[in-house]
Amino acid sequence: MTDPGVPRKLASRPLNIVVGITGGIAAYKAVGVIRAFVLLGHDVHVVATDAALRFVGRPTLEAISRNPVHTDLYEGVAQVRHVAIGQAADLIVVAPATASSIAKLAIGLADDLLGTTILASSAPVVVAPAMHTEMWVNAATAANVATLQSRGIRVVGPGTGQLTGSDAGVGRMVEPDEIVAAALAALRPRDLSGRRVLVTAGGTREPIDPVRYIGNRSSGRQGVAIAGAAALRGATVELIGANLEVSPPPGVRLTEVSSAAELAAAAATSAASADIIIMAAAVADYRPEITTQSKIKKETQGDRLRIDLVKNPDILAGLASTRHRGQVIVGFAAETEPDDSALLALGRSKIVRKGADYLVLNRVGWTEGFAVPDNRVLVIDLAGDIVMEASGSKLSVADRILDLLA
Repeated sequence: MTDPGVPRKLASRPLNIVVGITGGIAAYKAVGVIRAFVLLGHDVHVVATDAALRFVGRPTLEAISRNPVHTDLYEGVAQVRHVAIGQAADLIVVAPATASSIAKLAIGLADDLLGTTILASSAPVVVAPAMHTEMWVNAATAANVATLQSRGIRVVGPGTGQLTGSDAGVGRMVEPDEIVAAALAALRPRDLSGRRVLVTAGGTREPIDPVRYIGNRSSGRQGVAIAGAAALRGATVELIGANLEVSPPPGVRLTEVSSAAELAAAAATSAASADIIIMAAAVADYRPEITTQSKIKKETQGDRLRIDLVKNPDILAGLASTRHRGQVIVGFAAETEPDDSALLALGRSKIVRKGADYLVLNRVGWTEGFAVPDNRVLVIDLAGDIVMEASGSKLSVADRILDLLA
């Protein structure tokens, strides 16, 4: 199966991807990057510095990449290996990129195989920085990163978290799936440039008292993946997040909400300027009619507690009914129906009631849909026709949905 996250002109064959690894403790995470590319069907060639091999072993890298690891500037001289690897590459990813390697890239220094590979290549380059906070915020590093970005090199991260030893702060290399998504996005045109995209994600919580609430199991992973993928494709993205269990992606403006009422108010405000609205949040259908201002005590309630629920407004239908001309609205429907034909019938009935342009149907249950890294969706249009099916990581599903819209 070809990777949905690459341009059509490249999707007919596996990509030739060079993963450069430099000498930082985060080199162990590069194994996850390599593995992800290989599982997507791509041909991965590792170019490691001598320092990188002090952190992660050559046998591991060769076993995961399924190709020999290249390190020596003077190996394969007869084949002009020091430039041939870069010339053949469709994509180059440097993960981790240390402060030293970023400095070398900024001045075009080619004193090792990775440096010559990058200089000899016309492929997109993506770097994932990893270093201590003081090094990342140093003026020299900031200038070098700005130089790389001005040349079109994409910088992913760094994130904030635990560093080497007891240190914590900005400088942590982002996770492999984020690097892979950004790298594949670098290969496609920024087909959402100039578009304003509103995405909702997560699960609402309807308060019973100051301690308890009615909620659902949505983590927000799918909506966050859509928001991040849209930003990588050039869109201006606002993410309305309801109790997210995952970090918001870089380059996205986050508005945090909790209840359905808060989400409805935030969406109504932001919808006016949006070209595309994607309602991926799991919104509670009902809320307690009365929210008490103090904790409900079982000693005073006895063996039974009755909570009267009232229906929440239909946010998706409301946005669809007040849309401006040219605005595209996408809804999500999480269903437990096990039968595919019955699931499709539910979706066709729902999209008519909602008035959305597209409805993304995904099956949920105890072990699928919510709070898991993968998803399987079916997308229908207002006429009820199936226009797209996708399965795989939520990042890949996000890109397939955006392919349809773009």
